[in-house]
Amino acid sequence: MVSLNKMQVETALLFESVEQIYARVFRTLKPRTPLPSISVQYRRYANANSRVCLKEGQLLVEISDLLEPAPAPIQEALASILISKLFRRVPERAVLARYRRYLNRADVRRTLHLAKQQRGRKPLRDARGKVYDLQVIFDDLNFKYFHGLMAQPRLGWSVRPSRTTLGHYDPSHHAIVLSVVLDTEKASELIVSFVMFHEMLHLRYPTEHRGARRCVHTREFKLAEKNFDNYREAKGELKKFVERSEEHTSELQSHHD
Repeated sequence: MVSLNKMQVETALLFESVEQIYARVFRTLKPRTPLPSISVQYRRYANANSRVCLKEGQLLVEISDLLEPAPAPIQEALASILISKLFRRVPERAVLARYRRYLNRADVRRTLHLAKQQRGRKPLRDARGKVYDLQVIFDDLNFKYFHGLMAQPRLGWSVRPSRTTLGHYDPSHHAIVLSVVLDTEKASELIVSFVMFHEMLHLRYPTEHRGARRCVHTREFKLAEKNFDNYREAKGELKKFVERSEEHTSELQSHHD
């Protein structure tokens, strides 16, 4: 049986404005803090990102216009997540799960995917780098592991160096991007090929959406990855390369300090 309090909250949600939802959530999370004036604006973003800040007694909320049609319980969940993060609190797991389930709905994912294609840009450097040509590496791997049947995505080196994300596949722009930190003689062809192979597998085994969960590396993905020649050697070399890169970064920071 649904409790009276729960029924009252659910009924209130139907008639509250977005600003009123944020005010109620703010009072719940910070009952002893004076309620600031609240401004909620929808922005034309290329994704579902939203922002919040508390400035001079005003709570400023900027929400992706892609979330404007979201029902009140989702707006409430987002408000709870944003305000929790504003005050360095961990959002409730149930609230996070509710919001993620909404984003993982097939219709919402289609909307986000289309918006990213139409509004977002994918800046990347040419596939032919200073040391490695990603087109050559892709073609070699395509014929060796995929019988030459994998559709050609955009290929390129990242504009900015990243030591944490060495490669990624962007399905909205059908692009494989490798971090430019790998375009060096210090990175062996083995590990560059391994990173490329890993990203190619994302085309073969797309992300699976299971309720509130996203499964990026499925069981089939992980098994297929082990078919890479010299798999263990490549994993070991890649780990050492990352560790050396991190040490080099730490040394530069220490020297700068």
